[in-house]
Amino acid sequence: MQYDPADLKPRERYKVLTSFVLPRPIAWVTSLGPTGVVNAAPFSFFNVFCEDPPLCMFAANLRPDGRIKDTVINIRRTGEFVVNMTDEPLAQAMHESSGDFPPDVGEPDYLNLKLAPSTKIAVPRLADAPFAMECRTWKEIDVNGDRLLVMGEGIHFHIRDELWDHAAMRVHMERYHPIGRMFADRYCRTDDRVVFPPAEGAKTAV
Repeated sequence: MQYDPADLKPRERYKVLTSFVLPRPIAWVTSLGPTGVVNAAPFSFFNVFCEDPPLCMFAANLRPDGRIKDTVINIRRTGEFVVNMTDEPLAQAMHESSGDFPPDVGEPDYLNLKLAPSTKIAVPRLADAPFAMECRTWKEIDVNGDRLLVMGEGIHFHIRDELWDHAAMRVHMERYHPIGRMFADRYCRTDDRVVFPPAEGAKTAV
């Protein structure tokens, strides 16, 4: 079966891409509104892309009624946001925060999520997140006027203490249980893991 993307409607392209590019990490982005309301919204068109500088990117489309999302409005005003990662204990709240909330109702407050101050920016982070990255906007890319790619530079990291081996600079994978996005309202656990020996590369005859 084959498709030329040009022959598909945007929604059909979305369904193809999100059905096979799986699982996707989720950026649970906190941002700060003009009256001090903290917004928290999940985005699964997201990933990190390099380490020097540490850059991440997520895509925010318009709401179905054409309104700009609060996250984008807040980031464009402040140039700051926090990417919070989600694990199993936080997954239900993360999903609930994807609902439609008015700008004057903060998802963390409504869902009883604890906030903690960031170190280098004004935007708070989610206190219970396993990993949180304070970001300043690095670049914005407008896509067709209905979607914004937000690139952020990570300027400070917060890691839940029990998840990290500081000496080895390695995560304790047996303690970290991130959630991945599948499609629609479907998510996946990441505990069924496979470990391969180091790749040998091409073998040459002696």
